Amino acid sequence: MTEKKGLDAKAYRPLEEGEQYQSYVPAQETVAEFTFKAVGLGILFGIIFGAANAYLGLRAGLTISTSIPVAVMAVAVFKILAKGGVKSTILETNIAQTTGSASSSVASGVIFTLPALFMWGVAPGLLQMTVLAMCGGLLGILFMIPLRKYLIEKEHGKLPYPEGTACAEVLVANELGGNKAKYIFWGMGVAALFKTLTSWLKVIPSHASFNVPFIKKASIGIDLSAALFGVGYILGPRIAAIMVGGGLLSALIIIPGIAYWGDSLTAPLFPETQMLIKDMSASQIWTRYVRYIGAGAVATAGIITLIRSIPLMLESFKAGASHLGDGSNGDAQVPRTQRDLPLKFVGVAILVIVAVLTLFPDAFGQIGEVGTRLVAALCVTVFAFFFVTVASRIVGLVGVTSNPTSGMTIAALLGTATIFLAMGWTDTAGKAATLIVGCVVAIAASISGDTSQDLKSGYLLGATPKKQQMAELLGVLTSATFVCLAVLLLAETFGFGSSELPAPQATLMKLVIDGVLDQNLPWTLVFIGAGIAIVCELFKIPSLPFAVGVYLPVATMTPIFIGGLIRHYFEKRTKNKEQLEERRERGVLLGSGFVGGEGLLGVGIAAVAFAQSRKPEGIGTDWLGGEVTAMIVGAFAFACLIYWFFNNIRKA
Repeated sequence: MTEKKGLDAKAYRPLEEGEQYQSYVPAQETVAEFTFKAVGLGILFGIIFGAANAYLGLRAGLTISTSIPVAVMAVAVFKILAKGGVKSTILETNIAQTTGSASSSVASGVIFTLPALFMWGVAPGLLQMTVLAMCGGLLGILFMIPLRKYLIEKEHGKLPYPEGTACAEVLVANELGGNKAKYIFWGMGVAALFKTLTSWLKVIPSHASFNVPFIKKASIGIDLSAALFGVGYILGPRIAAIMVGGGLLSALIIIPGIAYWGDSLTAPLFPETQMLIKDMSASQIWTRYVRYIGAGAVATAGIITLIRSIPLMLESFKAGASHLGDGSNGDAQVPRTQRDLPLKFVGVAILVIVAVLTLFPDAFGQIGEVGTRLVAALCVTVFAFFFVTVASRIVGLVGVTSNPTSGMTIAALLGTATIFLAMGWTDTAGKAATLIVGCVVAIAASISGDTSQDLKSGYLLGATPKKQQMAELLGVLTSATFVCLAVLLLAETFGFGSSELPAPQATLMKLVIDGVLDQNLPWTLVFIGAGIAIVCELFKIPSLPFAVGVYLPVATMTPIFIGGLIRHYFEKRTKNKEQLEERRERGVLLGSGFVGGEGLLGVGIAAVAFAQSRKPEGIGTDWLGGEVTAMIVGAFAFACLIYWFFNNIRKA
């Protein structure tokens, strides 16, 4: 192999006309990649992290991306094996993280939806849950395959895929060793320490906020998250600013507007059925009302994104169709780094999945005969295809952790519930079938984002896409059962909707389905969100990142924005090109370490909570006095972390 000097500088920017990106492992080189030890290690980590993520999602309403944590763990294991004479390549490590990271996406889709079935009293069995998890995961990967060339290669530099880029940086830094590797591990150590203080020991808060004076119930917050800050630096200033703009719209205009308007109301406003708006906090208004507005914005922006993607998708299918007859996808003529699983395989596999969903009696519960299940299976296929494209672009902008899977799931539920309403399927069985459609779509959308990040890592490293796609498929098939077992165990231990496991996303999905099939959904809020996305397009503002900002709490956007600002500062203040490149690379390495360190600790905390059947209680922040003092101390600690990051880049 040729001497390695890190990723090509063109890994971080769009290619000029006639330029080609040179991957870390050139296409003409053949090295070990899809091996037993790589796949086996990925399967093991996938099972462990998938179960832990299931608990975390049911507890907090979110899951974390495990690509970088799995990659780091694989690196550690392979180093131990190397001491015993068993050598490994960087592409084997990439296959291990590709296989292992699939489980987090399966967990996301399952825990965001299926707990609602338990709340309706129609709890699914292990076999049904596993079939649904496998079908959703496989569909997401299969629909992504013909889009890879255009979303990953043609949009290179335009869609940064921050976690995919960060994962590639982690693996390259590990192989090169020396000074580059230390920035990764410094970042990991600092982020892990900060996460320990906020989420394990809990000696400082993980969130800080303050009320904006003179504006009713206006509040600005910040998640004290090293990982989100690192993603912001990797992402850059433009998209970060657009996203925080959407968050500020919610926090400073929409929430106060609802508060002023509802101050005189003497009865609860649906979807809230008990509290008056004047008695709600800003966060409660966001939960009850703004999420619907955000869901409408994300769905509309997704439709616009899909329309714009149609030419690329048609071109992709046209290119793949030329190899339908050979079954090899033209492997003999196509460079190794551009070989995908053949389109013929993709088409047959999708038909098999539709057949399984249609013919398996319990797939959609007790909704009806084969014809009824076929309608539900077609709903799954259409919505999954649509949101796979949308999710792949969203994670290209904001990363897997900020992928608004629940927003896309809500949109799928709205469409399916409307169809079922027209057919008269409005009883509990109809509601359950609607939710199951949303479950499979949620898994497909979630795993397509993970697959996109993994394929981005592979593109930068010089992996064979076909082998990565096979690893993703294996990751789904091997982790689905264990994720579903964890969910059943948690349901038996705590129950869903309890204080220990509130299952916030699934509760929201239940509300949406009840609203449509019982014909009491707050459509006004959904249409307001749609209007916001359309106005963005009219003013030439990218609607999708703005809609994501509206949908997610502004506190999530704030650290991303700060990270983007720091990158902007260095890009404007650094005149020497070589120094600029060094500062950019060092910042990406440190940011990647932040993502990896917090991700590893997040998985560790979730694993401990799963093993102990309770989250770590920690020491608490009482030693700091009141809540305001605690938030000031937390913000100061986060500022120290940012200064450490800033100072390390400035020294380059």
